[in-house]
Amino acid sequence: MGDDIRRNMALFPIGIVMKLTDLSARQIRYYEQHELIMPARTSGNQRLFSFNDVERLLEIKSLIEKGVNIAGIKQVLIPVTRDSEEATVITEQTETKRREMNDQQLHKMLKQQLFAGRRPGKVSLIQGELSRFFHQ
Repeated sequence: MGDDIRRNMALFPIGIVMKLTDLSARQIRYYEQHELIMPARTSGNQRLFSFNDVERLLEIKSLIEKGVNIAGIKQVLIPVTRDSEEATVITEQTETKRREMNDQQLHKMLKQQLFAGRRPGKVSLIQGELSRFFHQ
């Protein structure tokens, strides 16, 4: 697996996202309600989040900690729509791949995303927040 994983592939259930971001399920649902994130839904209506969703939640958390309210965050972060490039996708192919992955493979993918760096020479917000989960 690996390189064929896109940053907007639905991978993480809300429980894992809560641990990664230190946000409550209520907070995450609130940000979804305000269209700041748009997780994919399984046929059983379970939310699945992508790397983009996690990074965006960390950006929201950082802005909240700086005293920015939801209206301000909406001005800074363009609301996500189902048609946008950053919207989390779930297809038959990606769902099959997600089900085939075990926790170790998911951990490895997360580590690759953290250290691949989207912006050369800069540490991303997600890298700073999530690097604490790697004790190896």
